[in-house]
Amino acid sequence: MNGNGKFNVGLYIRLSRDDGNIESDSIVSQRSLLNQYVKENNYNVIDEYVDDGFTGTNFERPAFKRMIKDIETGKINMIITKDMSRLGRDYIGTGELIEKYFPNNNVRYIAINDGIDTFIDNTNNDIAPFKAIMNDMYAKDISKKVKTSLYSRMKDGLYVSGRCPFGYMKDPNNKNHLVINKEQAEIVKLIFNLALKGNTYHYIANELTKRKIKTPASYYNYAWNTKCGNKCISQEQGIWVDTTIKAILTNQIYVGDSVQGKTKKINYKLKRTVKNNPSDYIIVSNTHDAIIDRDTFNYVQNLLPKNVKRPEKKRFYLLDGLLYCGECKHRITIRYQNKTGRSYTTCDYYRTYSKYHVCTTHTNNYEVLEKLILDNIKEIYKKNMDKNKVKNSIGNIEFEDNTLKIKKEIENLKYINNKLIENLDKTYMDRLKGILDESQYLRISESIKKAIYNNKKYIENFKKQNQESNKIDNKKIEKYINEFLSIENPTRELIINLVEKIYIYQDKMIDIIFAFKNTS
Repeated sequence: MNGNGKFNVGLYIRLSRDDGNIESDSIVSQRSLLNQYVKENNYNVIDEYVDDGFTGTNFERPAFKRMIKDIETGKINMIITKDMSRLGRDYIGTGELIEKYFPNNNVRYIAINDGIDTFIDNTNNDIAPFKAIMNDMYAKDISKKVKTSLYSRMKDGLYVSGRCPFGYMKDPNNKNHLVINKEQAEIVKLIFNLALKGNTYHYIANELTKRKIKTPASYYNYAWNTKCGNKCISQEQGIWVDTTIKAILTNQIYVGDSVQGKTKKINYKLKRTVKNNPSDYIIVSNTHDAIIDRDTFNYVQNLLPKNVKRPEKKRFYLLDGLLYCGECKHRITIRYQNKTGRSYTTCDYYRTYSKYHVCTTHTNNYEVLEKLILDNIKEIYKKNMDKNKVKNSIGNIEFEDNTLKIKKEIENLKYINNKLIENLDKTYMDRLKGILDESQYLRISESIKKAIYNNKKYIENFKKQNQESNKIDNKKIEKYINEFLSIENPTRELIINLVEKIYIYQDKMIDIIFAFKNTS
């Protein structure tokens, strides 16, 4: 390999989105530089490998992998890049290639602008590891800047995700603003209407599949195939699953609020993401048109706990998901016995941990229990809730789960603001001590003050949201009560809208917690 003619050269070119604005790093510029170099040195170019739009922090790049394969088959024995950063920005991976892989495979590597040539003993080769570290630090710095920019835009209510949530599409005039997709929005409304009737995720998913309604995956032109592990073309409408229904029913974006920052990358070198704590979500109110009004959304959040844990059984039970143990407060399930042809209630906690004697069976004949409870509810309405009392008491439904979440958000924001104020005081003291100059102090303090101001706005929005979540249409509740009293066999929709929980005690006592409280 002493002569240039014995080298079979592969030219490697890479450009990522992070450095796409730098003219000297463009594909055209790199190709021109490399071709000029091989021409001047009379090298024999076998192939060109181009990864356009791929980060240098990992080596899962199609052209790079093809180049490695060509090295191992003996097709090429020399690699030339514009500089080391084009080969990669991960200092561990780049070091492994230059220090171990290339020498082991008798491959010569040249990085033109860095003056590196692994077949020549020079000082530039000695500092190659330090250049690799600097390239890695550059990638890390770029990642931080991108994260900061995205965070700031999300805080301003701008939508920055690549894909729009089901029911929305990007505004043609503003890619950071969502507008309603009318066709998909009708499906979202249908899902919420089915949830209002007390249906489970599983039931709703099956119902949409039966009606041959297109899934979100079908609109995105692919579905995840668990057998082959690849993204494959979906069927015309696809199959709805429980997790999709849950994601839609619990997504606050449908009331017109942007909800972002749900996931984060482990680090800048990995694509893998992890879920953020809900308290870390970035929520900005009223950033786009709503598909579902807030009252309906909040009401559905109140109903979901009554439905989501109901197992899909062959037999339908009116009170399923509403029954709780009066002693241990865990759920009471309804089980059918083939031998007797009857259904019985059992405390879940007792059934799971019976050997520890943590509770008792709470066994009751379900049919008898259901009739007793319905008769009891009717008696309560007839005797204690005349029209005036009903009028005074309705409208006081408390969406406890949603209220607690909102209160937690407010507490978190107040805590963050207190920390920011402490940092602002420390920054002022650093200015007095001469640690920071005037320009540094102004820049940092203005940033902190802006964050405090924005958090105060979010707190006010959450307070308004909390007030709205505790309201409901009086006529709607009055309608439910009148229907309940007028029909012989009430529907599940009526029951879950009138009853919050039913506690069953071992001594057969029953406590009925209504969905609204009598304030009279």
